[in-house]
Amino acid sequence: MTEQLRLMTVHAHPDDESSKGAATMAKYVDEGVKVLVATCTGGERGSVLNPKMDRPEVLADIANIRRAEMTKAREILGVDQAWLGFVDSGLPEGDPLPPLPEGCFGLQDPEEAAKPLIKLIREFRPHVMTTYDENGGYPHPDHIMCHKISVVAFEAAGDPEKYPELGEPWQPLKLYYNSGWTRARMLALHEGMLAAGLESPYTEWLEKWEDRDDRGDKITTRVECGEYFHVRDDALRAHATQVDPDGFWFRIPLELQQKVWPTEDFELARSVVDSPVPESDLFAGIHEHADA
Repeated sequence: MTEQLRLMTVHAHPDDESSKGAATMAKYVDEGVKVLVATCTGGERGSVLNPKMDRPEVLADIANIRRAEMTKAREILGVDQAWLGFVDSGLPEGDPLPPLPEGCFGLQDPEEAAKPLIKLIREFRPHVMTTYDENGGYPHPDHIMCHKISVVAFEAAGDPEKYPELGEPWQPLKLYYNSGWTRARMLALHEGMLAAGLESPYTEWLEKWEDRDDRGDKITTRVECGEYFHVRDDALRAHATQVDPDGFWFRIPLELQQKVWPTEDFELARSVVDSPVPESDLFAGIHEHADA
């Protein structure tokens, strides 16, 4: 394929791009693919999850700090990034759950909220898009809305009769959902830690797994990217308000991760090219489509 391949990943908040598919992005960047992260919100209502950053001056300037963290993570990953301009909904807690804040991303009309993403698609012209499944990966209102606008945009961007004011039509060829923590992946890492004589951080999670949604049977595509796990981790650490560098996410040695589960996994949700599954490449079928 003579044209440069292009990948767009759509995420709800700054830091999501570094925890979901980051090693895959780094791999494709290294291979010459142009990668653009579309970030729906600024993460303004995100909690400070790193005790070392839980300070009044950080909380007072959280919006600017999170934008600066995103800049640093983007540079580490080697990707471009665009803000879609929506306001973080926060994660409602309590029983019953409180209403979402007025004007937030989670309360938008998906057909209307998809407009800036459609415009971005028509400008960037990605061959492949990734986003979250219909449950958002986990039920955060911004993740669910991210899924909704991504599907609307994927299906509308190539239609000249829809949103004609947003630019020349462009049809992405494939849409994937990020696969998160499946039971199989967690169990493999858990058993790998025990076999190495190390304490597993997943014992309690596995004991309670029956209460979790598991989409492991929906995975269609496994991208080998273990050699880029360190890039993923560096990008995660750049989001210092959200990720404790001494915390849970970094307790599995990189070498063990690379040995036990060296892939990032995806679910092929839409495709307009012929690409039989299982796959090992998000661009499978696209080279052949271009040649045809």
